[in-house]
Amino acid sequence: MDITPRAVVIPKDTDRLEQGRYGPVFPRTPACYGFTIVADVKPGRAEAIRNHGNTLAKALEGDPHLLAPLKLHYLRWVLFDDDRRFMYQGIFDTDFDKYTEDAVALFTKAGVSTTFENLEGFPEDWRTNPEAFVRFVRERHCPSFVEYGEYPYVTADEIKKALRIKNALSEMLDQLQ
Repeated sequence: MDITPRAVVIPKDTDRLEQGRYGPVFPRTPACYGFTIVADVKPGRAEAIRNHGNTLAKALEGDPHLLAPLKLHYLRWVLFDDDRRFMYQGIFDTDFDKYTEDAVALFTKAGVSTTFENLEGFPEDWRTNPEAFVRFVRERHCPSFVEYGEYPYVTADEIKKALRIKNALSEMLDQLQ
């Protein structure tokens, strides 16, 4: 496996990209797949977004693998412009269509809401209408034009496996001393 750092430029014209069930399939980059959305917060709902973040963190304490079906590397939530706007950034190992379908299924099965419900224009029927969920995200997507990976094209599962091996080797070496 070549782990030479790499960067990929993503074309501005998405008409040339492969089309998935919900629109263009952005290419897998050295940073894997992902998306960034910027959306307006419903008036007075910024604190609900923060609380939802606390709820998510607490749920992950109880079940660290809660979000495992999403094959995530990172999530980042940012409130800005005096809490009037929200940025969601996710980096994951599956394409956008699969991530979206998995997210809707996960939240529906778990019976939990999404913080997106606090955003202007988010569809009330998102649990039964993945197309509306996708449309919301696509309309607010701010695609990157270049992505860089220090360890390119490595999945979250591969990273976790490498860390398990490292820990096992460290334990073994410690026992030999």
